Amino acid sequence: MSDPLQMVSTAFELLRTLSFEERAAGLRRAADLLEERKDEFARLMAEEMGKPVAQGRAEVEKCAKVCRYYAEHGEAMLAPREVEGGVIRHEPLGTVLAIMPWNFPFWQMFRFAAPGLMAGNTILLKHASNVSGCAKAIVAVMAGAFEREDFVQAVFISGKEVEPLIADPRVRAVTFTGSTEAGRQVAAAAGKHLKKSVLELGGSDPYLVLEDADLKAAAKTCAAARMVNGGQSCIAAKRFLVTEPVHDEFVALLREELARHVAGDPMDEATLLGPMARADLRDEIHGQVVDSIAAGAELLLGGELPEAEELRGKPYYPATLLAKVKPGMRVFEEETFGPVAPVVRVKNMQEAIELANRTPFGLGAAVFSGSEARARSVAQALETGTVAINAQVVSDPRFPFGGVKDSGWGRELGEHGIREFVNVKTVR
Repeated sequence: MSDPLQMVSTAFELLRTLSFEERAAGLRRAADLLEERKDEFARLMAEEMGKPVAQGRAEVEKCAKVCRYYAEHGEAMLAPREVEGGVIRHEPLGTVLAIMPWNFPFWQMFRFAAPGLMAGNTILLKHASNVSGCAKAIVAVMAGAFEREDFVQAVFISGKEVEPLIADPRVRAVTFTGSTEAGRQVAAAAGKHLKKSVLELGGSDPYLVLEDADLKAAAKTCAAARMVNGGQSCIAAKRFLVTEPVHDEFVALLREELARHVAGDPMDEATLLGPMARADLRDEIHGQVVDSIAAGAELLLGGELPEAEELRGKPYYPATLLAKVKPGMRVFEEETFGPVAPVVRVKNMQEAIELANRTPFGLGAAVFSGSEARARSVAQALETGTVAINAQVVSDPRFPFGGVKDSGWGRELGEHGIREFVNVKTVR
């Protein structure tokens, strides 16, 4: 376990001395390599965690985009600033441990790695065990881009071995993306050893559909937001809060859109919905659906384990739509990490806001309204890190991304993201 850590720890002394232009050149080469091998990496994701190849290819292209973004803008974001006779500098911390999940195996790493390397930090990656091939591919891309293997390395260890790694004095900070419960454990270990941490945890993103919304456009966007990566995304739409006057029409439109997502072979370019990453995840989401139906939810689509011969033996779950969902039901109270869309009928905008905030999570939200002013007013009342207006929540290199409450702390991406793992030094 110590060899990869020693490599990146030692290499930090070199990386910190490289000019911003030299670091940027490495990121640009990484972007080129990613685009050259995007088909290969898309197939790798399909094999390891079931992502349809078309979506995997788009993920790799987004990774190239974030590398180029920080190559172009990183230096200006970290430039020294003169303030009343003093200078504020942004200097790298050292080696950052990156504990990453399986659901976006390339993007989750690159959205941290691009700003992290541009800031001058080396990286030790601890990836999810079911995407070890992706972890090795990422390390290989960075080795080719920077023409050396010691700026980014990976360790292949169990979760129980993570705390001693965090405790190691050569690790200066930790970034973690994953479940809230695992995030608490990482935060406790980092706090115990006084290590800076950024946590991007679970979400139960509410999508509020008001009576003046463009319902067809809203249904199309909401379906896409729920079904992204088969629903296995922290910022997927998780709860749909629809005002009473348009509830029935919206539900019919949403059902039509969700029905387009038919389960199929992730290696097929036309497939929109691949298998879930693991059987236990499929069983968990099915249990949430079954228990919610027993509590009074109405099943309008899906909700049954596939019987088709070609789908047997793999953890497929169909696009599922539940109406008459109420607080107290599992699909309302818990994060639903799969292709399940729970719809809640609300009387008015105020009730929609109240129920949107009635959750321990606070990652993202979306508001659909024909009035931008009204939507922005609602956005101010929502307790989340991001609010999209007439659009789905996405992570974008230009804007800070992260949550509040049980969805974590700190920010990735944008100017805020690149400054998370630096020493803000005052010289006067």
